[in-house]
Amino acid sequence: MIFTNLISLFVTVVAVVATPIQPQQLDVISPAITSPNATARWTLGSTQRVVWETSKIPPSFATNRGMLVLGHLSTYTDSEGEQRVSENLNYTHPLASGFQIGAGSYDVVVPLDAPPRKDYIIVLFGDSGNRSPTFEIRK
Repeated sequence: MIFTNLISLFVTVVAVVATPIQPQQLDVISPAITSPNATARWTLGSTQRVVWETSKIPPSFATNRGMLVLGHLSTYTDSEGEQRVSENLNYTHPLASGFQIGAGSYDVVVPLDAPPRKDYIIVLFGDSGNRSPTFEIRK
């Protein structure tokens, strides 16, 4: 009898806890990176400012923490023969992290070990990842 009552209580608790909740709208922000742009030429070891649009960032998102990552574009063929683009992001060594998205800009140092190339990108993570136009890093 006690065992049956315990089982009934357990089933009732599980049923209450498992009650579905109402769907929540997810707000996603994706501020456009305005600098660097396609004409940018960065030099190894230099300090550069990354700038992004802030006019559409709601106040509730302005204090979200961000991360800036350097990458470069390349294409590859997937297993179904389709051409794909890879961003080759260097998550291991972000250019910056922990800054507030609402700041709209952050200074970074161009890595000394970045091979010179013309297809670099910066990706801003905070709420949604977005990337800059391609730009050049040179010696």
